[in-house]
Amino acid sequence: MPIWLQAGLWGTFAGGALVVGAALAWNLRIPRLVVASVMAFGSGVLISALAFDLVDEAESTGGLTPTVLGFLGGAVVYVLANVALARRGARHRKRSEDQQPSEADQQGSGAAIAIGALLDGIPESIVLGLSLLGGNGVGVPVLVAIFISNLPEGLSSAAGMKRSGRSATYVFGVWGGIAVASGLAGLLGCLLLQDASPVTIAAITAVAAGAILAMIADTMIPEAFERTHIYTGLIATIGFMVSFAVERAG
Repeated sequence: MPIWLQAGLWGTFAGGALVVGAALAWNLRIPRLVVASVMAFGSGVLISALAFDLVDEAESTGGLTPTVLGFLGGAVVYVLANVALARRGARHRKRSEDQQPSEADQQGSGAAIAIGALLDGIPESIVLGLSLLGGNGVGVPVLVAIFISNLPEGLSSAAGMKRSGRSATYVFGVWGGIAVASGLAGLLGCLLLQDASPVTIAAITAVAAGAILAMIADTMIPEAFERTHIYTGLIATIGFMVSFAVERAG
């Protein structure tokens, strides 16, 4: 199977966790403390993957300068896009309670939430695609981190969408579309960059990593803290160490 096709399939698989989470939120009454705890755990897992599988790898293969510039650039671009979307109603797109506006509250908020969800998911999928370029298969720690973090993201956000009056068609349309877009992002990231230089791949990996870290701080940790409060740091730390231990043991 071509590497680019593998990247597309793995991206779709990781994005599919959003659909699973949304389905759980739509059909089951899951305690918000559980959702918040998994969100905090997933944040720690993702941060570990960023530190040891993305940024470290980018610096080792491409050098410090492109890594630093790419990382900061990714964070800046993400924040600017997030600010623009927040003004249109997507500020609380991952929140599970009553923070999300309905279409009646703010016209166009549904589209903004959908675009915001896409903004959150694309960098992760690009990273998955790039991880295949080394010829050693998909980066398992990164794949696991993204899947674990996507599950509570879909669960929490879908719960908030349901509470704000969004329809099942909208909710599953958004997350199904994000899963497909994630697969395409992984496929294109691998296909377009398979002949790129190590410096270019390192810089783009760092851009995606910076965007992911900004996303964690802006959207995942606030939702986790809503319910877990002062235990958020401990749960995230456990997630970080579990991911680190699995990566080193493997």
